[in-house]
Amino acid sequence: MSHLDQIHPLIAVLIALFVLIGTVLTLLGTIGLLRLGSFYERLHAPTLGVSWGTAGILVGSVLMYSTLGSRPVIHELFLGIMMMVTAPVTLMVLGRAALHRDRAEGRPPPGSDAPGHPLKRGTER
Repeated sequence: MSHLDQIHPLIAVLIALFVLIGTVLTLLGTIGLLRLGSFYERLHAPTLGVSWGTAGILVGSVLMYSTLGSRPVIHELFLGIMMMVTAPVTLMVLGRAALHRDRAEGRPPPGSDAPGHPLKRGTER
């Protein structure tokens, strides 16, 4: 006999839904990381995958272990909060560091590829 036999079928469907949503969002973030071209474009997709993907999986885990145990399991919520805070901040810092590096090397900033932009290469005055 497995412990999973103790979970009500409606709760099991809800747990599976949260875990499925979390894994799909994590997979989309990974695909975005692989498919997008520049470094700046790649910053956004993993943030969503890590933040919301982790949140979905952790909510499913909290539901499952709270249902199996006789008390609510909330220590995983701390992990989720830390992931939701640290992943976007880390990628923001990486983006700013890359922007600083590009400016120091004289490259035009992202989105400045319009003709005649003062920071575009070959059009300095």
